[in-house]
Amino acid sequence: MKRSLPWIIAALLAAALVVVVVAKRGSSNDADAVTQDGSGRRVTAWIDPMYSQGPPHVYKSNHPGRAPDCGMKLVPVYADDAPAANASTNVNGYSNVSVSPQRQQLIGVKLGTAELRNLSRTTRAAGRIAVDERRIAQVHTKLEGTVEALSVNFVGQPVRRGDVLLSLYSPDLLATQNELLLAQRNSSDLGHTLAAAARARLRLWDMSEADIDHVVRSGKSMRDVTLRSPVNGVVLAKNVVLGARVMPSDTLFELGDLSHVWVLADVYESELATLRIGASAQVVANGQTLQARVTFIGPVIAAQTRTANVRLELENPAGLLKPDMYVDVVLQQPVGNVVAVPDSAVMNTGTRSVVFVAASNGAFEPRDVITGAKVAGFYEIRSGVAAGERVVIDANFLVDSESRLKAAISKVPPATGGTP
Repeated sequence: MKRSLPWIIAALLAAALVVVVVAKRGSSNDADAVTQDGSGRRVTAWIDPMYSQGPPHVYKSNHPGRAPDCGMKLVPVYADDAPAANASTNVNGYSNVSVSPQRQQLIGVKLGTAELRNLSRTTRAAGRIAVDERRIAQVHTKLEGTVEALSVNFVGQPVRRGDVLLSLYSPDLLATQNELLLAQRNSSDLGHTLAAAARARLRLWDMSEADIDHVVRSGKSMRDVTLRSPVNGVVLAKNVVLGARVMPSDTLFELGDLSHVWVLADVYESELATLRIGASAQVVANGQTLQARVTFIGPVIAAQTRTANVRLELENPAGLLKPDMYVDVVLQQPVGNVVAVPDSAVMNTGTRSVVFVAASNGAFEPRDVITGAKVAGFYEIRSGVAAGERVVIDANFLVDSESRLKAAISKVPPATGGTP
């Protein structure tokens, strides 16, 4: 008995050692045929760290290693990472995610509030001053003749309505005056008819009624007829010189009234959707800010610049605004009283916009939203978020990554065969 006791003790120790080794290997190195990482959390699979991006990053394994497509180390998927029942969301590729207050503070998560705001969109454009085309007048003679005298001698010269522009000698005009004088001496009905016809012809040739009466009273024809300015303004173009022979088809002068001018602004087609006639605007010229309103939006887009011509109108009594002067135009486009969030809250993916809405207990819900105008650091929200809801406005890209990863993990089936 004493001889067999040491052998019995040795056998018992050996059996105990085998049990300990097997238990240790089974608990620390392998669970359900998946290699564990020693963190104390149960690993269910090892996946490509870019698994949430989809193909080709879909490699998974039972054991740590490297992804064959990108060479990155595989990351563990833990059992407690599985989405809870309330983690479902209507946003494809995203999952609701919970972040503890301590972790929120660590990664810098900040919240803002979706609220009703009276937004007004501001568009800046380059503009130039132009003459109001409704206040431009051309001066023509209605008969052939020769310029005998010029009272307006240069472009830019100011004129008033009725001012003499030039004196014109015309044989036809002189002959008609003589006919009038002869008809005036004939007191018969025929004489009166001829006199009336001669007067009408002189008026059609722009001879003033005062000049015609002067010819009748004096009994002498006027050698020259004077052409007068039809408007107040300045000379924009002068196409006649002293002694020139002119025809009815010739434009002698072009006059423009600059007391009221146009501002022509080039606005990009992407900014025209909300622009309306009557919208208020500001024109900045020579350091002065002038108030104006949109009176016309061009119907044609310029092919090379992709802009449309937008017209504003300004009073210019002091003549500070000169034609072809460049100015800055600020267009105010009211959006209205709408739900708005800080622009940093909106994650634009290129195909959609996502906002993370804060729920209770540190949970964040991804929402698809439809955005409108972006104004002064805020996005108009047309659908997806209601006024009063709290949204993530800072570090939301980290929340976005966590949400995508949770959604990807939820689609990973448990690894059973082990793909080394």
